[in-house]
Amino acid sequence: MTIARMGRSVLLFGLLAASLAWSSASHAAEPDCKGQQGEVRLFVIIENVRSHDGLIDVTVYPDEPQRFLKRGGPIRGLSGVTANAGPPVTRMCLWLPSPGAYAISVYHDANGNHDFDQNFIGLPTEGFGFSNNPTLIVGPPSFEAARFLVKGDSTITIRLRYVG
Repeated sequence: MTIARMGRSVLLFGLLAASLAWSSASHAAEPDCKGQQGEVRLFVIIENVRSHDGLIDVTVYPDEPQRFLKRGGPIRGLSGVTANAGPPVTRMCLWLPSPGAYAISVYHDANGNHDFDQNFIGLPTEGFGFSNNPTLIVGPPSFEAARFLVKGDSTITIRLRYVG
């Protein structure tokens, strides 16, 4: 083996080692997963968080459209899962029971009262969002618009919207 080839091999080995170290460090920096340990992890990235005030509240729904955004509809243990708000991005990790289809709603509980606050005409006074970041005309999205598939450990990005 020539010195040039040895140098390239050492360089490639060094790059591979650095890549593996970065990958391990990035997973170590992820928040602890919330919920009952399941088969897959879902890393949720919530963008456009406006302030450090309050909590980010995430709720996960199963692949059953009739349960989406309904009382008793979320997956047990994955309703009202919270993390401290951290602008501009808050990250969470959730255990999901298995691969499959899900939908997520999220809101910024800025005052920490564990309620999605609305004004006197019913418009949200706190930031909110849904999986797939669907276009909203009037009211919340359909289940199909928010539905996404998970095959293994996955990441989803949700952008908060603020009305006021």
